[in-house]
Amino acid sequence: MDSKFVVNIGRQLGSGGREIGEKLAARLGIDFYDKELINLASEESGLCREFFEKADEKASQGIIGGLFGMRFPFISDGAMPATNCLSNDALFKVQSDVIRRLAAEKSCLFVGRCADYILRDHPRCVNVFISSTTEDRITRLCRLHSVSESTAEEMIRKADKKRSEYYNYYSFKTWGAAATYHLCVDSSALGIDGTVGYIEEFVKRKLDL
Repeated sequence: MDSKFVVNIGRQLGSGGREIGEKLAARLGIDFYDKELINLASEESGLCREFFEKADEKASQGIIGGLFGMRFPFISDGAMPATNCLSNDALFKVQSDVIRRLAAEKSCLFVGRCADYILRDHPRCVNVFISSTTEDRITRLCRLHSVSESTAEEMIRKADKKRSEYYNYYSFKTWGAAATYHLCVDSSALGIDGTVGYIEEFVKRKLDL
């Protein structure tokens, strides 16, 4: 039996999802991917990193960033025809191909980017969603980004809207809904390290590691 497995983490902004994912990947001895996927997608497609950054976890808008008429002036080695327009859907496909390739090669942990949907046919996967109380999310964002509470609240509002629209658009499921995942965890209940340990135990029992 193939021993490779994947853990896919969806998360609310400010819930500590990335930190939990990094620590969990280290505990499980597997590779961690979050923003790293942008670099890999850029390298493998020959497309400018900026395209992927602008489209990152955003639902399709037709032309990326709403800039109609944007072509491919920044593509290396003519990787794509200069007459094509670059849509978020096209970038999603490139990134999806990278995620599928990595999952086929080794055990990995992916944060966001619809990885749970992209890898829905993977025989050994665990899909987790991490939430947190609004108070804890605001406190964490204020600390990490040195912003005011009102700014943190606005960041949360925009991120929740963006991530839910992106996930729901591409997966046809509901972002953050319990039925969408194998496990939903409130990181405020156990703290970051406690949540890491809890998810680790769940992953090991589900996959019989």
